[in-house]
Amino acid sequence: MIATNLQSLRVRINEKCTACNREPEEIKLIAVSKFFGIDAIQEANGLGITDFGENKAQELRDKYEILGDKVTWHFIGTLQRNKVKYAVKAASYIHSVDSSILADEINRTPPKTQAALLEAMQENKVTAAGVTYQLPQPFFVLATQNPIEQEGTYPLPEAQLDRFMFNLWLEYPTYEEEIKIVETTTSEYKAKLDKVLSANEIMEFQDLVRKVPVAENVIEFAVKVSNMTRPTNGNSPQFIKDWITWGAGPRASQYMILSAKTRAIINGRYTPNIEDVKLAMLPVLRHRIITNFSAEAEGIKSVDVIEKLGKEF
Repeated sequence: MIATNLQSLRVRINEKCTACNREPEEIKLIAVSKFFGIDAIQEANGLGITDFGENKAQELRDKYEILGDKVTWHFIGTLQRNKVKYAVKAASYIHSVDSSILADEINRTPPKTQAALLEAMQENKVTAAGVTYQLPQPFFVLATQNPIEQEGTYPLPEAQLDRFMFNLWLEYPTYEEEIKIVETTTSEYKAKLDKVLSANEIMEFQDLVRKVPVAENVIEFAVKVSNMTRPTNGNSPQFIKDWITWGAGPRASQYMILSAKTRAIINGRYTPNIEDVKLAMLPVLRHRIITNFSAEAEGIKSVDVIEKLGKEF
């Protein structure tokens, strides 16, 4: 029955595409699998159907637990806010977003998205519906976080945060900057963007940074800084042991050196110095050290710990 229906449907699609001068390959066929069991979905999948639509979040959840990402799931029904957690775990596409409130609920980086982001940042590839796609180079990730509205969001795991080189804090614009913002965004002004670098040039600069020599004492300094953020290190200051649960890992040392190399090149120097590493401490370490309850009780944040640590050198 499924094979017969599918063949008939593909004939109709071909006829309609011919009539409007389109290619059948441009049409995405989504099989609505509500009320159908796993066997029927697997049969359709065996006939070449890769995309399936469900209109009940809990039914989608149950089918996803069995079939996982062997097929691409679409949510096509009315979605209630309290059922979003089921849909975002399984569905690659949600077709029924009918309010900004619902969109905000969906846009909270669920674990499935986190897994894809981790794969992209670590391996420069993404996998969807069992198919792996290599990301074009150069590739990097920028993420934003609102410090005053995080209720209901999924916190990024430490392994994910550790793959971000920098954590940059943006304050309010200055009075003069805000005037410029208002002037340009409330007028007919249109920004003109000029190409500055090509993809190949960016990769050449990345290779150049790797080739910059670094003195042994500068590398030792970066590693010493990372080591001193770890409360289990016997040489760490007492305030680290009092306020920190987890310190920075080896990536912190790597990123401080890469940052120092880049700063040296920008400033026309052939090699970085310890001062370059010191200037990288805050953005590199801010999101890598985790304060404990004692620190929170005293109002101590990671920035305070890093600034105090900087005075040790």
